[in-house]
Amino acid sequence: MRGKNIPNILTVSRIFAVLIFVAIASVAHLSVISDKSWVYGLRIAAVVLAMLAGLTDLLDGYLARKFHWVSDFGALMDPLADKIFVTGTMLMAVEYMIIPAWIAIAVLFREFMVTGLRTLAAKKQIVISADRWGKLKTALQMAMLCIAGIAWAIDGGDTYLLKASWFGIRLWYVWMAFMTGIVLITLFSGLGYFIRYRKLFLGSDDE
Repeated sequence: MRGKNIPNILTVSRIFAVLIFVAIASVAHLSVISDKSWVYGLRIAAVVLAMLAGLTDLLDGYLARKFHWVSDFGALMDPLADKIFVTGTMLMAVEYMIIPAWIAIAVLFREFMVTGLRTLAAKKQIVISADRWGKLKTALQMAMLCIAGIAWAIDGGDTYLLKASWFGIRLWYVWMAFMTGIVLITLFSGLGYFIRYRKLFLGSDDE
């Protein structure tokens, strides 16, 4: 059935969308383009494209579950596309100093560790599905990237995230507290998978 290919098409489109986003975001600054209107236009285009890429993640998963449009290609490429999306958007946020490098490193460390665990589980025909903490982690990361993207599109994040204050408190400190909380939840959710599926890598055959 043709419908079964829709999640796979969305997954592949997400990969290409991220690559285009990175290309646009890489040139969307005044040191490359002197015209501010072009810079703002490119930033908005890049952020909208990244948001659409994030929405395809929700949509392809929903369609696959609802209509049972599951395939080996999707099982392989969907997690890979997610990692490409998170890596690409995080690295661009680090490039523009909206997200500190240690935040991105901690998040990516967790993502690739869990991917490795899922790969090991797949070899033993075990499927590791996202739990409540994993879904919360994903939602918070998307919120973080969305805020970072909007702030960058407006003014490169320079005013709203770096210099602005709310009630006498610098917004940067609020932003840092928010990101630190997300990192803790991200690492905690990843640790939960390794504790729950520890028999996969401890060499025990007992279930």
